[in-house]
Amino acid sequence: MNPKKNRRPGRPNKPKNQRGGRAVREYTAGGVVYRHVDGRAQILMIQDRLNRWTIPKGHVEPGERIEQTAIREVGEETGLTDLRLGEKLDKLHFFYRKEGKLIFMTTYVFLIEALGDSGALIPEDSEGIVDAKWFDHEEALKLIEYKDTERLFRIALAKVQKVYS
Repeated sequence: MNPKKNRRPGRPNKPKNQRGGRAVREYTAGGVVYRHVDGRAQILMIQDRLNRWTIPKGHVEPGERIEQTAIREVGEETGLTDLRLGEKLDKLHFFYRKEGKLIFMTTYVFLIEALGDSGALIPEDSEGIVDAKWFDHEEALKLIEYKDTERLFRIALAKVQKVYS
């Protein structure tokens, strides 16, 4: 009998039924939130507990549509209440580990316009949101650390600038 070659040096081969389980699926929704000030687009970003700037987003609750989640989460994480949902820009997929479990996350990202009084931002510290700020689009692009989020920012900016040019 010829044993299989171990393709994971330093880690023993295990039968399939003893390997770690499949990834747990989770779904979130949020948005690239923008407003216009003096004819220029500004982008809303939140700073997470790891001091990274990103978009507001959160988990889809049972019975909730992703569009509802996007608006609810932006409001909860930033304090904004007057929001207009635009088109779905795309979805992002990524893996991460939480409490020893492998999570496969799908995040739906929408274009969202902030209306009314959008200056008073209230970051949701209970969710680990350190700060929420408006940035000119050039500065926002420089702050983004995630390539997929940067791609969606660029798509959103092209759409926003087309509408207001």
